Amino acid sequence: MALHQYQVDLQWCGNLGQGTASYRGYARNFNVHHPLKSSILGSADPAYLGDIGRWNPEDLILASASACHQLWYLHLCAVNGVVVTAYTDHAIASMQDQDEKRRGHLTEMTLKPRVTVVEGTNLDLAQQLHIQAHHECMIANSVNFPIYCHAEIVLQSE
Repeated sequence: MALHQYQVDLQWCGNLGQGTASYRGYARNFNVHHPLKSSILGSADPAYLGDIGRWNPEDLILASASACHQLWYLHLCAVNGVVVTAYTDHAIASMQDQDEKRRGHLTEMTLKPRVTVVEGTNLDLAQQLHIQAHHECMIANSVNFPIYCHAEIVLQSE
């Protein structure tokens, strides 16, 4: 087995002059850096005093799950003769606060891929490959909440 490692540098950029001297006295903003990639501007969810214009950790894990599923699905289609010409996903996630301290956890995700395939495609196979992609997805295999997939397969119009 191969061991893959990943590394990023995260830098908090929310010191408004007095650090964390008060709960509302600092911004939740951070930047994620990698020497070979574009930086990600992050913050907390607005419900936790974050900046709505920046990615929050919940957005990022949802995007990761959606992207991982998509990459596995496209791979499986390629090796099984299913020709995909377009793929979009409108994924959603739910998070539940557990107590008055607003500690919470993600409770579920739903992926809603819309996949366009060429005429003559075995639509049952195209649908079944989503199940296999879910089982192969590293993100889905790493989380402790369910990830559902409600895929729509459509034929490419000429």
